[in-house]
Amino acid sequence: MSTNDPAARLFTAVYEGDEDAVVRSLRSGASPESVDEDGQTALYLAAVSDQPGIVRLLLVAGADPDRLSQGTDAPLCGAACGGHTEVARALLAAGAGPDTVEAFGFTALTWALRRGHTAVAEALLAAGSDPDRPGPQGEAPLVAAAHRGSPGCVRALLARGAGARREALAEARRQLTLDVAAELLAGLTLTHGAGHPSTTHLSRQDGRTVVEVQLLDAQGHPFAGDDRETGHAEIAALLEGP
Repeated sequence: MSTNDPAARLFTAVYEGDEDAVVRSLRSGASPESVDEDGQTALYLAAVSDQPGIVRLLLVAGADPDRLSQGTDAPLCGAACGGHTEVARALLAAGAGPDTVEAFGFTALTWALRRGHTAVAEALLAAGSDPDRPGPQGEAPLVAAAHRGSPGCVRALLARGAGARREALAEARRQLTLDVAAELLAGLTLTHGAGHPSTTHLSRQDGRTVVEVQLLDAQGHPFAGDDRETGHAEIAALLEGP
């Protein structure tokens, strides 16, 4: 894109998080539906960058909240994956379908549950997301939340009447028998191949330990990773109750 192109200036403004520059670009003729050379939409970039103000500006200017960026990626899914609750709410308020499906069968709720983003999951469910819609591998949402080890997501789903309690309980109990770090490493190795050095990090989230495993390149830099919460005992207790 030429730097004199209003669309180019719009993308620069989005990258820089400059709301005033976004307004100037739109006023000078940039389309709110602008795409870059790779087919990425300005709205998707703003959504994954956690720019709720810019997301709202683009939506008010006419951006389609459900348009797939590069033909594959839904803005709502990008926001959900990143845990960007305010962005997700802005997209839903503008009419984004809570169960819009992007590439490989993912919905925003799938991403929120897999990443343990409770507030996003609650917003999606409140907007009408189906608490029983199977994920890409056919897994029930409650099972996905139990696998993640996120009691908050499990509670959000139960509050909306999600089914598959027995299966979710079995998954929570199964996770209690596992070495979480070893299982995460096995999954990363399956995807990226064996032989990579790895590192394990522990952090705290909502009073629970989060285990993160990263694969390292030859220079010792992380290039892939996965993490999981460890709320499986709490989840099992929730699911064993009435």
